[in-house]
Amino acid sequence: MRLVQVLIPDGDRMDVLAVLDDERMDYAVSEETGRGEFEAVVSFPIPDAGVEPVLEKLYAAGIKEHSYTIVLPTETVVSEQIETLKNRYRGHRIARDELIAHTEDLAPATSTFFIFLIVSTLIATTGLLLDSAATIIGAMVIAPLMGPAISASVGAVLADPDMTSRGVTLQVTGLLAAVLTAASLGVLLNETALLPPVDIRTIPQVLERTSPNFLSLFLALGSGVAGAVSIIRGAGSALVGVAIAVALIPPAATSGLGLAWGYPGVVLTAGVLVLVNLLAINLSALILLWIAGYRPETSEHTGRAWQGVRVRIVILICSLLLLSVVLGTITWASFAVGTVETSANAEIEAMFDSGQFDDLRFESATVNYDIDDVLLGNPAEVTVVVAHGPNAQIPPDVAQRIDDRLTSETGEDVTVDVEFVRGQSST
Repeated sequence: MRLVQVLIPDGDRMDVLAVLDDERMDYAVSEETGRGEFEAVVSFPIPDAGVEPVLEKLYAAGIKEHSYTIVLPTETVVSEQIETLKNRYRGHRIARDELIAHTEDLAPATSTFFIFLIVSTLIATTGLLLDSAATIIGAMVIAPLMGPAISASVGAVLADPDMTSRGVTLQVTGLLAAVLTAASLGVLLNETALLPPVDIRTIPQVLERTSPNFLSLFLALGSGVAGAVSIIRGAGSALVGVAIAVALIPPAATSGLGLAWGYPGVVLTAGVLVLVNLLAINLSALILLWIAGYRPETSEHTGRAWQGVRVRIVILICSLLLLSVVLGTITWASFAVGTVETSANAEIEAMFDSGQFDDLRFESATVNYDIDDVLLGNPAEVTVVVAHGPNAQIPPDVAQRIDDRLTSETGEDVTVDVEFVRGQSST
């Protein structure tokens, strides 16, 4: 529910009240003594979905150019008439003017935006290096990326080029700033004793952002839908902002760490994930806002807005399809890596269990095979650790026999190294 208050200019009282009477609305009128050009203030409760159509009728009565309109949220309205209004104005969509106000509130001043963004990126980068999901999620709470993402879509739907331009600019420059911030922190940590030597590609939280697949696309689409719904209904934007930030900040920080450590594969895969998520969020928000019925204030701008929305949708979809080829390739490569690792371990264990090497005991197997190897056609490197007694007869072709078995069963080229560990047992 909303409480609408309108300052009525001199001479317009009858026109304004006639509109409210036609709508069969309860209202209260009080005299205005603050400024001479207004004669009264009218207040009336109305469901969320009724604010925009009623205001349009009031504007048509001639009050907009010389008046103030205030829309306030209400906790409870007790009235028999309000049920009639709820039945007439079904839905939970907020008015266009409220949408603009909420969107502007979500996109803070530029200096504030970058301060929160940099701090959030620093915390998220630390969480990635510590392999701490809790730290990463905590960083997302203060990430200010929901505002720009929604601003770009709202501006496009309402034919507001300034809002659209600011939203797009903040998204692009913000993510570039996130990458550079993470890279700067990575260089500082990598070149000093603040962080022990580490291969960031082995950190699970980093690995998660360098192995994107189509599930990442669903995450971004869902975040965009949630963002649009929250702004349309005027609720839950803080929590939704976390979901949007999770889709953008961690992969951007991962890309920055790839720059700092000199791993182009990390930069590329994490960068693709950032772009896919960014495009998907904007696409889903744009479509949902248009479907929700938001249009420019004047009908002559609606055609221009629709043309702009169509162009943006086509560009976003084509870009997503192009990047989806990359996602599909990475998904296939990830599946190939997992298949080789699982098959290699299973086949090696089966060879030793079958008694082919009576004097040897299988200890462990490590498969060094990642997405880059699949794409570049490099062989999988398998290291097998085998234990044996002091008098064991070690066949000279253990590595080759394992190699032949794995090549035959996996269909992939492999290289096998066998490490022998001599052990003793007490009698």
